[in-house]
Formats: sequence, C-alpha cells, structure tokens
Amino acid sequence: MTFNLPNILTLLRVILIPVMVIIYLLDFSFSHLLATVIFVVAAVTDWLDGYLARRLQQDSKFGAFLDPVADKLIVAVALVLLATDKDILQNVWSISLFTCVVCIILCREIIVSALREWMAEIGKRGNVAVSYIGKIKTTFQMIAISLLLYQKPFYGLPILKLGELLLIIAAVLTLWSMYIYLKATWPYLKDDA
Repeated sequence: MTFNLPNILTLLRVILIPVMVIIYLLDFSFSHLLATVIFVVAAVTDWLDGYLARRLQQDSKFGAFLDPVADKLIVAVALVLLATDKDILQNVWSISLFTCVVCIILCREIIVSALREWMAEIGKRGNVAVSYIGKIKTTFQMIAISLLLYQKPFYGLPILKLGELLLIIAAVLTLWSMYIYLKATWPYLKDDA
C-alpha cells in the first residue's frame, strides 16, 4: 500500500464514517451541524483525492480500490442514518417516498458496483466509466444528504424540505445513470456465447 496524500485523504474519509455516526446519534445541541461538517469534509476529500492523484501522478492500486468503496460507504451510512431518524421521518412529505428514494440510491450503488466488477473481469472496465450524469447525480446527492443531516431551517430556508427535494432529484438521476450503465453492459450481459 502506498501512503501518499490522495490515499491518506481516502483513508481519512473511511475513518470519518464512524465519527459522523457517533456524533449524529449523540444528539447534543450542535450534533447535526457537526455531523454535516464531517460529511461535507468527506465529500470534499472525495473530489480532492482524485484531483491530487491525477495532478501529482500518484495513482495507486490501493487508491483505485478504496476510493469508490469509501464513497459508497459514507453515502450508504448517511442514508441509513437519515432513513432511521424519527425526526426526519415525521417531517418528510411521505415516509414511503423517502424510503423508496433511499432504497433506489442504495440499490443503484450495489448494481453499478457489481456491473463494474463483472465488466473488469471480462476486460471491459472502460465501458462502464463514470458518466457525466453520474457526476451530476453525485453532486445532487451530496448536497441533499448534507442538507438532510443538518435538518434545521437556515435564514428562513426550509433545509429539510430542500434536502428532500434534492434527494428525489438525485434518485431520478440515479435511475437515469443506472440505465446508462445497463445499456453499456447489456450487449455483454445478454451474450451467452
């Protein structure tokens, strides 16, 4: 394993996951603000570690493995926190819709990860590179989760409702990006020869 700055940032993101969970669940007066800050720091390091790896030419096998795992872990854990938070569930438009949105996002992450792994096994990893829609989805998703973790109104803005709306948009983009991945892999999935 190479200990370079991009890999250290990726490891930091993994270490921040249990810290975020503990702080969020402790429920002191500024726990949601602090959990949001931790999530935002993790989201920024997601962008920064990739940028630094390319800029400093410090790509590594360890980083290529851990970076997408760290991303999916922090998003999945944050979504589970949100989907089990009774304060959020009491204030969303529909508990069923919120639960479906969370399930859509989590299922897409599992499906796309499996597709990428399978495509790599057959030597076609390049066919499932991150798409532009996937990047937009990630942006909406990270902003939505940050707002939902924070929850409280901010200068009159209904942060919780805004976060919920952005998460719904992220779920729609999630389905769209999953369609793009499935379309790219379908010729290989249907070929039994």
